[in-house]
Amino acid sequence: MTERKKELRSARDTAAEVRAGQRSAADNLEWAFGRAREVKAGPEGLNIILYSDEKTAVEQAKKSARLETGAEDLGLLAGVPVAVKDNIATFDLPTTCASRMLEGYVSPYEATAITRLRAHGALVMCKTNMDEFAMGSSNENSAYGPARNPIDPSLVPGGSSGGSAAAVAAGIVSIALGSETGGSVRQPAALCGVVGVKPTYGRVSRYGLVAFASSLDQIGVIGKTVDDAAIAMEVIAGYDPLDSTSSDEDVPVYRAAELGAEPPPLRAPATQAVQAGRADLPDKAPPAKPLAGMVIGKPKEYFPDSLDASVRELCERSLSRLCELGATVREVSLPNTDLAIAVYYIIAPAEASSNLARFDGVRYGLRVPSEYGLRGMYEDTRSAGFGPEVTRRIMLGTYVLSAGYYDAYYKKAQAVRTLISDDFRKVFNDGVHALFTPTAPGPAFPIGAVTDPYEMYLNDIFTATANLSGNPAMSLPIGRTNGLPIGGQIIAPHFGEYAMFRVGYALEKSLGEDAHR
Repeated sequence: MTERKKELRSARDTAAEVRAGQRSAADNLEWAFGRAREVKAGPEGLNIILYSDEKTAVEQAKKSARLETGAEDLGLLAGVPVAVKDNIATFDLPTTCASRMLEGYVSPYEATAITRLRAHGALVMCKTNMDEFAMGSSNENSAYGPARNPIDPSLVPGGSSGGSAAAVAAGIVSIALGSETGGSVRQPAALCGVVGVKPTYGRVSRYGLVAFASSLDQIGVIGKTVDDAAIAMEVIAGYDPLDSTSSDEDVPVYRAAELGAEPPPLRAPATQAVQAGRADLPDKAPPAKPLAGMVIGKPKEYFPDSLDASVRELCERSLSRLCELGATVREVSLPNTDLAIAVYYIIAPAEASSNLARFDGVRYGLRVPSEYGLRGMYEDTRSAGFGPEVTRRIMLGTYVLSAGYYDAYYKKAQAVRTLISDDFRKVFNDGVHALFTPTAPGPAFPIGAVTDPYEMYLNDIFTATANLSGNPAMSLPIGRTNGLPIGGQIIAPHFGEYAMFRVGYALEKSLGEDAHR
């Protein structure tokens, strides 16, 4: 094996080494598994990884390398190990949603996002811990125990994609897949000090993502850097006939946003395998003012008087940097923001109660026999299979959809959801190119510290709006308070991921090491 490097390489550098024959895909996998053992990523330590098969994964990587010898292009992610959240279907590893309900379940089909990663040479190395069925903001709701933050194992990594964010933060992988319903990629990315991206609803296929709330769910990416996230998003984005909500909107070359290029170059059509070796970016430096001409909105509702002083200070520093990079910062208003949590926790549980009705002990998953017949089997199976938070949300969702309450709750929540979407539309139609806000109200908190469900739900206060409106959003590290990461959030118009990455690249470079101290 090639000599191990002390630090994880970026996805771009790793793939370039593999394409140049300087390093093999199998070497990269062995390095990643070695790093996982060093940080004790399994149940005995950080509890980041739920399922992996090192021997099979390495053998497949070696076989793939033999088959691809002499190939013109090995892909944008050639030989790059990737961690995958446990609610995204894979052929070779279980997909259990960190729930006893699906314990041992291996999917007969694979998520489109996974298929596209593999087409670009990426190597799926493991399935990561998460809040059960993606319901949670701390990763404490997993049936297999909480994942822990690699910065401080006594702290939560955020949720529900806590395992994926922690895998990147621990240096096991440079890219991981997560999922978002109310902030479950961006919030753990912020708490772990990495980059998390939620695309526009419809930009990435949901085929193979176990449904929680179908009008909100999305697959997102977590990267060590903005560039890692941009490359991964470029690979998995695009129309998929297997997903009825998938958009056929053109996919830009997101990597070009680093150069401040406008208009964005479009990804080569008719193939998901972008020809990375022949169509890579020109080797030139970004302009001195990469955000010249851009207007960045600062929504006053995201900077309330109650906002943690250290979070406010780091956000203000970032806004100053955006100005130095050529952008104009303008205060804007999204007046219905304070209703987002109430709306989200009506719509999401309502859809969850419908989606999770399929887990009845009959077709797949857990089955608990009962002496009381079919109904008894339903009740005993669901009682044994679902944890407390999933049960709570199913009950809440069933209530708001019931006769006499549908109009008062669910229908009204949908109307307010439209108002929240209109707020974003009006701001972006008024010349604003992107918004900048905090990602989370504060840094990571101790495991077990938050026991009140409503207090836990407030962790999504700055992220849920983009899920309700369908806008793309990114979290990236902007500094630390008491040694713990704080994330800044960039929100863009629908299918405006390119502008979002343009701001993210520029801000990340401007902050440099200040983003991690």
